Amino acid sequence: MAVSNRERIGQALDLLNTALRPYVERELQAVHGAAWEATVADARRGGRRGSARDEPPRWDTQALLKVLWEQWQLVFGNTLGRAERSLVSELIEVRNQWAHQQALSTDDTYRALDSIERLLKAIAAPEALEAERQKHALLRVRFEEQARREHRRASGVSLEGQPAGGLKPWREIVMPHPDVASGRYQQAEFAADLSQVHRGEATPEYQEPREFFRRTYLTEGLRHLVTGALRRLSGASADPVVQLQTNFGGGKTHSMLALYHLFAGIPVAELPGLEPVLAEVEGVTLPQKPPAVLVGTALSPAQPRTKPDGTVVHTLWGELAWQLLGASGFARIAAADAAGVSPGSDLLRELLQAAAPCLVLIDEWVAYVRMLYGKNNLPGGSFDANLTFAQALCEAVRAVPRALLVASIPASDASAHMTQDICGKQVLPIWF
Repeated sequence: MAVSNRERIGQALDLLNTALRPYVERELQAVHGAAWEATVADARRGGRRGSARDEPPRWDTQALLKVLWEQWQLVFGNTLGRAERSLVSELIEVRNQWAHQQALSTDDTYRALDSIERLLKAIAAPEALEAERQKHALLRVRFEEQARREHRRASGVSLEGQPAGGLKPWREIVMPHPDVASGRYQQAEFAADLSQVHRGEATPEYQEPREFFRRTYLTEGLRHLVTGALRRLSGASADPVVQLQTNFGGGKTHSMLALYHLFAGIPVAELPGLEPVLAEVEGVTLPQKPPAVLVGTALSPAQPRTKPDGTVVHTLWGELAWQLLGASGFARIAAADAAGVSPGSDLLRELLQAAAPCLVLIDEWVAYVRMLYGKNNLPGGSFDANLTFAQALCEAVRAVPRALLVASIPASDASAHMTQDICGKQVLPIWF
């Protein structure tokens, strides 16, 4: 049975409610303390007419969004930005349209699902994966409908004969990709996600190194980045810390994927499009060692992670140590991980020296750090401890000849201030 747009939005709003509840309560308690429930008591009742004042308060989706909006300056604006505030405003309107049974087009539904997914990712909620799945399901339905319309239209043209002037139809001259022609194409597949690739869950366009480079145009900035990485990790002179700073959609994650696949164990000569790079670094030996990958939107500072060998990791530095050297590497900084304090540049330098040559990729670093603002009781450590770790890591990387750190920072005023705290001034911006 087909699912209506109204049903899709209703399911997504239920998912949003489940994810927002613990986040909103945690943030309110961090600012208002024990008085947080009294502060939002009216909103939690959801504006129910005739409800008794002594009834237990409840959270509905409208109440959660209303509290987010009204408490933004005091509470939620400390960790979320203007983009997330716009999403809250938009979702309030979506919920009102849904509640009043207004007509919702497929485009309206897709936008609502996308906005819900973005907000859930901003608060590092695991429910974001389910929101993404719902969005992909809607895309498949839409593209199947488009394919059927195109098929009917093509059938109508064939009955009417050849186009005027004897010109051939464009479909006979420019053949679309099989995925497009069959209706299997999904726009969402072209959204780069480093964490998905690291987990081995991405589509072939991003997961398979040869296919990735076959579809990637080597811009001047990307060529400079790849060339510098090869030189640094082979022991030659190159920048030890690279900051990728662009606006949203500017190619930061795509550039990191290029570095990730470069060290995937496949000979560089077999990767298409890298001939200009090979010409510049002739004679350089490419270390075949997987990089350490930290993605701020995929890791939650409130949720410890259990590794396949049973190691329990709490912090970014614990994650880094485990990825570089496994349980033996984590043992070096286990005390700092348990206490939620930075291990210091000396200990990080020893870790990097033992793992060298090593590449560290940190995507959406600011997204992770800002979730710690104003909180000191999370397993991931405090805001200040993470800034100290960032500075210590940059210093340690600069001290290890065959170590490279590449971090992505979104281009915004708030991020620019935080970037200076994280990486200091000795960072190379790469613009694409």
